[in-house]
Amino acid sequence: MIRNSVLALSSILVLAACSTPQERRIANDDFEYLKQDNRQTLKVPEGLRAPQQSREYQIPELGPDAPRNLLGEKLQVLSPPLVLPLVTGSHVEEGQRSATVFFDQVDDSQPLDTSVWGSLISYLEEQGIGVDSFDKDAGTLVTDWMLMETELDTGWFDWTTTERSVGRRFEFKLDVKPHGRTAALKVRLKDYLETVGKQTRSAEELNADDIRRNEVDILNRVIGHYQQQLQIANIRKVREIRQGMNMQMGSNAKGEPAFIVEGDYDIAWTRIQLVLRKLGFNVKDLDKSNGLLFVSYEGSESSWWDSLWGNDDDLPLEKQEYRLHLSRLEDKTVITFMDNESNNLSENLLSGIFQPFSDTMAANNLDI
Repeated sequence: MIRNSVLALSSILVLAACSTPQERRIANDDFEYLKQDNRQTLKVPEGLRAPQQSREYQIPELGPDAPRNLLGEKLQVLSPPLVLPLVTGSHVEEGQRSATVFFDQVDDSQPLDTSVWGSLISYLEEQGIGVDSFDKDAGTLVTDWMLMETELDTGWFDWTTTERSVGRRFEFKLDVKPHGRTAALKVRLKDYLETVGKQTRSAEELNADDIRRNEVDILNRVIGHYQQQLQIANIRKVREIRQGMNMQMGSNAKGEPAFIVEGDYDIAWTRIQLVLRKLGFNVKDLDKSNGLLFVSYEGSESSWWDSLWGNDDDLPLEKQEYRLHLSRLEDKTVITFMDNESNNLSENLLSGIFQPFSDTMAANNLDI
């Protein structure tokens, strides 16, 4: 049994080593079809009628611009390179020939073009790739040379290796729609130089499929890095939201009484919604761009047993609808509490609900 397993494993290793990376890009055959003559049309003797022939399986004629030398070893049998829109809000368009991905604005914390360029430059820095030129106004970035060196196995019968060096330069183009909430990131192979042993190949020698494969490869790497950055940012944001935030009484820009939260606006925006839910509010509508929250106060959920012993955790507020307005104040967030007619609550009423809000805002690990 052991002997049979060893033989089977040896066979697998031999088969795996029988092909080089270049050989795995072409069909596994002897290409005997190249030696065949073109099939002649059926010759019908005079006086007889030609039989009816189905055109269902007829191979169409080649167009004037179709390549005619992609035969045998020159024809690569690889799956088509596809752009992978992994980032939330990204997509591709069918029929798009260039390596392009579209991004939609899903986070208003910063402009879309700033986010995309920041992620791209971050990827280049992480990979140790320089930037040859960058013009944000024109929406173009050209990379320095990306160098990749590998060793190729020549075959199972020859245990020597051949060094392969590939250098590539790319041009990225970011087209942003006038409204600024949609952008298309395109990549174009600008320069290419491949060296295998003593043989070299430049960009002019690449066919359209090779060019697109290189462009899609680098674009997918950039997209993957962008998605990873967003995931890390989301994890960090959730951690910050669950941490307590200090709050104090103060005034807004108009001098009206308000709550001052010691924290970033984006974190406080989500955190206050958790606090409201904890204190018996129901968020009915919201508008983050204008910093508005439309809520209704329902009161705390208390049981019959709590009421029997006089445990009343309700706030000194009428059970009606209210509005909250959040605004930025340097590294802090101002929360103005209003009634349903956008009239500010009195300072006495605001002081009466401050302590429950402050204690809940400062509590750690609120449910999300």
